[in-house]
Amino acid sequence: MTGFRRGLFGAFVVGLGVSITLSESALALLTLVWLWRLRDPTLRVAARWPLWPPVLAFSAVTLVSALASGHPADALAASKGLLLVAALYVTADALSGPTDGHRFLSALLVVVTVAAVVGLLQTGACPGPDPDYGWPGWLYHRCYRARGFFSIYMTLAGVLSLVLLACLPRLLPGAAFPRWTAAPWLVSLLGLLATYTRGAWMGFAAGVLSLLPMTRRGRWLLLGGLVLLAIAVVAGPRHLRERFLTMGNPEDPTVKERVYMWRSGLAIWREHPVLGVGPGELKRVYERYALPEAVKKRTGHVHNTPLQMLVERGVLGLAAWLWIWVAFFAYAVGVLRRLPSEAASARVLVVGSLSAIVGFLVAGLSEFNFGDSEVVMVAWALMALPWVAETGKQAI
Repeated sequence: MTGFRRGLFGAFVVGLGVSITLSESALALLTLVWLWRLRDPTLRVAARWPLWPPVLAFSAVTLVSALASGHPADALAASKGLLLVAALYVTADALSGPTDGHRFLSALLVVVTVAAVVGLLQTGACPGPDPDYGWPGWLYHRCYRARGFFSIYMTLAGVLSLVLLACLPRLLPGAAFPRWTAAPWLVSLLGLLATYTRGAWMGFAAGVLSLLPMTRRGRWLLLGGLVLLAIAVVAGPRHLRERFLTMGNPEDPTVKERVYMWRSGLAIWREHPVLGVGPGELKRVYERYALPEAVKKRTGHVHNTPLQMLVERGVLGLAAWLWIWVAFFAYAVGVLRRLPSEAASARVLVVGSLSAIVGFLVAGLSEFNFGDSEVVMVAWALMALPWVAETGKQAI
């Protein structure tokens, strides 16, 4: 990797944890550099194009849905999130093998640990539940839940959960990675708890459990760790304990509101079954379908990613979106089976990527995290790791 590309990719990694402006700007420049390099026929042949059939299908359905909506110009503008898939391709292009892949994970862990520390400072210094306590804004704005450098706590929770799960296999017995990574990992875990985001917690737990069939050593450590974490949360501060114990409680106000949104979303989809209402168009129609008992009468998402796909893009869009994940898991599991047992470094990358995406998808059952630019960029980047691992599959 040339110095210029390395610098851009470094800026992209830093931006993933601290600044969406930096990450998106670096991603745009990296994409242009990648496309420029593809002028070389040799590089075109060697280029990796992960998941291009389902990504192309999803992009096509999204654009058709936008054009068929009642406000095509606005719907096309709302489809700009499709461009973030470039994170998958530039990451696969930038990392030449397992060694590069682990350097990327280490750098990403350090960056999100900084965001977690800021989040912990926010909640530790926060005077109370008011939305704003003045200057400095990065510390006191919505400080009752950790949000780091992001605008909302759910974004920090999503980013932290993804990176924690991707790095967790490196901490298991026999992984033989530097011990220093344990400290930032634990700090980031505390940051995740301080977001009080139950969907991300459930995603993290699901990601940890998904590691059990993929790891030969450390299974009891993973299970014991989850149990100890749950005990610590229950024995912790009152608000943290209440958030944990109300997960899945149908009488919890936020759970009720999500159920109302899901019922309204299904009602909208029934009237637009094939292509949905169009990307970003939910906010125009939701008020007509909001249930009388619902608190929120207007919203741009229904707190469920698969349902959001169904509402905005119809059955065609949901099918194409699901194809992306089926294809990813099929390829990643195939890589894991093809890698020799002695290729430990490469295998850890693949296992971490699988675990992170399991967590991402489970968290998406209660949040529209696919529509959160900061979170989905991290997800796309981590999805490149199986391709990176197979590039250097002989590496140990």
